[in-house]
Amino acid sequence: TPERLVVVALGDPDVAAVCRDLGARFDVDIEIVELPLGPDAHLPLARARNVAAARAEALGCRTLVFLDVDCIPSRTLVGTYAESVQDCAAAGTPDRTGPTVFAGSVAYLPPAPTEGYDLEALPELAPPHPARPAPEPGSRLQAEALRLFWSLSFALSTADFAATGGFDESYVGYGGKDTDFAMRLGAAGGSLWWLGGAAAFHQHHPTQNPPVQHVHDIVRNANLFARRWGWHPMEGWLAGFAEAGLASLDPSSGEWRVT
Repeated sequence: TPERLVVVALGDPDVAAVCRDLGARFDVDIEIVELPLGPDAHLPLARARNVAAARAEALGCRTLVFLDVDCIPSRTLVGTYAESVQDCAAAGTPDRTGPTVFAGSVAYLPPAPTEGYDLEALPELAPPHPARPAPEPGSRLQAEALRLFWSLSFALSTADFAATGGFDESYVGYGGKDTDFAMRLGAAGGSLWWLGGAAAFHQHHPTQNPPVQHVHDIVRNANLFARRWGWHPMEGWLAGFAEAGLASLDPSSGEWRVT
């Protein structure tokens, strides 16, 4: 189990009470950070991760494990991440020239039954996401494509988080911040490692593909990214928006526009 648990509440006044109840029931010290929403009510996800990291470091943490709120950790997730991060800090990893990020596999679960998920049976309910490697427990694989990084489950040291500069808080709302972080990692001479034994299980909730409810965020963040790095991320979603008549690429400016 983690030595410290930091929960960032994004404009949700019910989170604190839930965390206090859970902390008392399971004898876990839960640190709650309230992060209000801005006037546009878009979720400041990049800032939330930076705030979480800063609070954890202030509490004395030197190993950071990030996990999205809708993900269930496997029993070995925290220990595997911590061991890998601490081994890396002590002895280094092959070709280590900058910050090192570890990412475990994530499986997307089907809808939960009425009584909830059977936690012991989670691995049988869904395989790891097919778009990313899933090494066997006890092994790790260096990523060839940093752009596959996603922030729903990853770990690194506080020193390496600082070396990347953290998440760019110019990205507000959904999309773009993860790929930008990956580019920052690469610019800092860092590496991404897929880690076996640190599995997480993403709980099922309704979604859309492309995520039309986030079209304004995605278009804005894609343009912000392209101005910095020279290419547009989230190409599949942007193409889906174009096909649905929701967005188009302006050939004169090279930027996407919500239509």
